[in-house]
Amino acid sequence: MGSPLSPVAANLYMERFEKTALESAKWKPKIWLRYVDDVWAVWPHGDSTLQQFLEHLNSIHRNIKFTMEIESKKQLPFLDILTTRKADGSIGHAVYRKPTHTDRYLNSSSHHHPAQKYGILNTLINRAIHISDRDSWKEEKHRLRITLQQNGYSLYDIDKAFKKQLSRLNSLQDHTPPDEQTQQIEAPKRVFLPYVQGVTDKIGRIFKKHNIIPIFKPATKIRNLLRPVKDIIPLGTPGVYEIPC
Repeated sequence: MGSPLSPVAANLYMERFEKTALESAKWKPKIWLRYVDDVWAVWPHGDSTLQQFLEHLNSIHRNIKFTMEIESKKQLPFLDILTTRKADGSIGHAVYRKPTHTDRYLNSSSHHHPAQKYGILNTLINRAIHISDRDSWKEEKHRLRITLQQNGYSLYDIDKAFKKQLSRLNSLQDHTPPDEQTQQIEAPKRVFLPYVQGVTDKIGRIFKKHNIIPIFKPATKIRNLLRPVKDIIPLGTPGVYEIPC
């Protein structure tokens, strides 16, 4: 989807698509939750009618076809959430990782700005806080502490990040939304800088004094140093290519 408007247009069409599909369906799901092209639904009408409902969805438009995954052992992944149907009828939720997930993240010893490394800690911890329920929180916290240590982060920095994110969540819950006048603040400018330890840091601090946010990116990547593994096709080489759709 090359154009910036493509995701917006696609989502608008999907809203129309699902409205048409649900209104014309003989049997309807009890719950239907969609994010872009992924749907999480509760079906109370039995397996045979579920298959008919899938066929109905796939008959709306010839280029839009759905596939279906049914819960296994009372569990069903949706995006990065693992939902669990509990005995009391409630839904449990925990962080979901694909079976191929390796728990490899940006290593602490990598030549990146510290803000990018702290961003790894904060992102993973923030996701765990918002996705995990009470039953899965302790296990997820333990896994993150082990995983981040294996990626070179100190236990001190990990626990500090946990404390920071939990404190931030509590402050947001107690926070009163600002009035309209407070919200009308000019957005700060941003500048992208190649990161060179000991040099770019000082330049970044100068920019901050002028309300300019520095964003650091790696100056040289390993892939830039490696020789291309594929033969380069000379420009002007004739050829006809076909991509099956």
